Amino acid sequence: MKQVNHKIMNAVIEKAEKGCPDSLAFIGIYGSAATGDEYEKSDLDLLILIQDDAGWQLGTGFILDDSKVGYDIYCTNWDGLRYDAACHHAQISKLMDSKIVYIKNQEAYDELCKLREQTKRFLASEERFQRVNELVDKAKISYANAYLHEELGQVRLDAFGVMCFLMDAIMLFHGRYFKRSTKRMLEELAVLPIEAGFVDNLKGIASSKDVLELRALSKSLLLYAEGYLKQEKDKEEPSESLSGTYEEMYSNWRNKVEEAAEQNNVFTSFMNMCNLQYMFAEISSEAAIGTYNIMEAYDPDCLENNVSLFDACLQQYEAVYKTAGIAVKHFPGVDEFVTDYLGR
Repeated sequence: MKQVNHKIMNAVIEKAEKGCPDSLAFIGIYGSAATGDEYEKSDLDLLILIQDDAGWQLGTGFILDDSKVGYDIYCTNWDGLRYDAACHHAQISKLMDSKIVYIKNQEAYDELCKLREQTKRFLASEERFQRVNELVDKAKISYANAYLHEELGQVRLDAFGVMCFLMDAIMLFHGRYFKRSTKRMLEELAVLPIEAGFVDNLKGIASSKDVLELRALSKSLLLYAEGYLKQEKDKEEPSESLSGTYEEMYSNWRNKVEEAAEQNNVFTSFMNMCNLQYMFAEISSEAAIGTYNIMEAYDPDCLENNVSLFDACLQQYEAVYKTAGIAVKHFPGVDEFVTDYLGR
C-alpha cells in the first residue's frame, strides 16, 4: 500500500480517538488499492464503518496538490451496509471484498462477516430475481424519460440510467456483483454468456452524439435484457384457488362493456376491456389458464364486437373452471342465492 494511504488511514484512526472514540467500528480497504489495480493517480477507497452520528465527522474530501490526486473519505453506517446486503444494485464490492485493516469493535466485525454470508446466500437464492425485475423496471423508467426529454445532455443521462440498471440486473441474475472499478465493468460483463451486441450498444451510447440514436440504443439494450433475464416459472394447473374469479370478471366489467356499446362510449369500453386483460394476465402469471389476447382483438370502431369478445373470453375461462372442478355460480334470483348462501 502507498505510504500516503497509510498516513490517511492513520489520520482517520487518530481523529476518531480524539473526537468520537465510540463511533469507529472498523476500517477496510476496497477498490484498486485492494485489488492491485492501482496506477499513479489512484485514490484510496475506505470502508469506514461508524456506529453513531458523531462518526460522520470522520468523513471529508480533499486534493493533494503534489500528486494531483483527489480523495473522498466517506463514512458508512449499518443502514448503508444492510442496504447493499439486500442487493438493490450490483455495486457491493465495498461490503463483500473490503480488506479489513483496522478493528476497533470485534463484535461489529463479526456482524460484518455474518452480513457477507447473508449476502452470499441471497445471491445464490431465487430471491435475487425480484431485485433483477426491480432493476429492469427502473431501466424502463429511464428509457421512458429518454423520450420525455429533448436535450442531448439529459437524454444521455437517461440512457446512462438504462445502462446502469441493466448491467446491475445482468450481474445479479447470475448471482454476481461488480468487483472492480468502472474501467473494468465491461471486462466483468464479457465473461458472462451475453451477446457481444449488448456490450457494443453500451459502448455506442457512450460515444453517441444524437438523441435518436441514444433512444434506439437504449431500446435495444432493454429489449435484449428483457428476453435474457426472463424467468420462466412452472405454472400451477387450474385448481380450486381460481374459484370466484370468473364471477368477479362478470360482475366488474361485463355489463359495463355492454352499456358502453349501447352508448357508443369508446373510452369506457377501452378501460373495461383493459381491466379484463390485466386480470387474466395476473391469473395467468401463476396458473396455466391459456392465452387471452383481448387488447389485440379490441375494436374501437364497433363496440358491440367488444361485448362478443368479452363473452368469448368468459366462455374460454369457464372451460378452465370446469377443468379445475369449479362450477360458475348462477342463481335464478336473489332468493335462491340467499338460501344457498345461508345454507353453507
